[in-house]
Amino acid sequence: MNSGAPGTLVVGRVKFFGRHRGEVNSSAFSPDGQMLLTASEDGCVYGWKTQSGHLLWKLGGHTGPVKFCRFSPDGRLFASTSCDRTIRLWDVVEAKCLQVLKGHQRSVETVSFSPDSKQLASGGWDKQVVLWEVQSGRMLRHLGGHQDSVQSSDFEPSSDCLATGSWDATIRIWDLRTGTPAVFHQELEGHSGNISCLCYSASGLLASGSWDKTIHIWKPSTRSLLVQLKGHVTWVKSIAFSPDELQLASAGYSHMVKVWDCNTGKCIETLKGALDVAHACAFTPDGKLLVSGAAD
Repeated sequence: MNSGAPGTLVVGRVKFFGRHRGEVNSSAFSPDGQMLLTASEDGCVYGWKTQSGHLLWKLGGHTGPVKFCRFSPDGRLFASTSCDRTIRLWDVVEAKCLQVLKGHQRSVETVSFSPDSKQLASGGWDKQVVLWEVQSGRMLRHLGGHQDSVQSSDFEPSSDCLATGSWDATIRIWDLRTGTPAVFHQELEGHSGNISCLCYSASGLLASGSWDKTIHIWKPSTRSLLVQLKGHVTWVKSIAFSPDELQLASAGYSHMVKVWDCNTGKCIETLKGALDVAHACAFTPDGKLLVSGAAD
């Protein structure tokens, strides 16, 4: 999707990915934007060619609905989480499961890779955050402290810190440079609803989306709230910084996708009507905006 007249998004190519046998809970684009993952209530993970809409594979293995999926930054792996309390690590090229990570006591709701793709963080309804070594599948650290389900996570670009968002309406920043266990060193408060998504920028700013229908952009090093973005009519499901960090895209759990000016906090583009539910938004390395979701 490209910008047209001010205030609107011009819809480019629309592809339909319609072979799921259950509701789609999550979707994710590969780092180069060439592939799309979808995680379904039917217990499978689907891989698609973004441009053509061609189904590459449908992968079973989870014994419950698949809640979340994400590619590794190097594009070689992806992870899926499920109500079956596990995380599965998959090889992209061979489309096969490499590891099944077990350690959560309830449904796993979020997963994120470190920037070097060597570590994985997961969180879920057991209120716990777990750090894993990707290559071995070994559990590295167990981080407790949230008072409700952990629904979102993202690593700082330097890998020194991990941000986690919870239904307790707080964001916790964990300092991973220390020994075991990691030291929780700050909490960001300001949202009045569940934290549904988190995203770091390349320079270390942190954006958070919430059930309170707002997005906050923070400077974690000073615990300061830089700007608050208001305009969504439903909770915010996905957020993404543009490569130059001047813009932020957000997908609400509705038909609405917005692009914001990060400096002024103003909404500069809006997409309405193309989707019933917007699941994921991402910028390609060349700055194009990709959006996936559900449509009748």
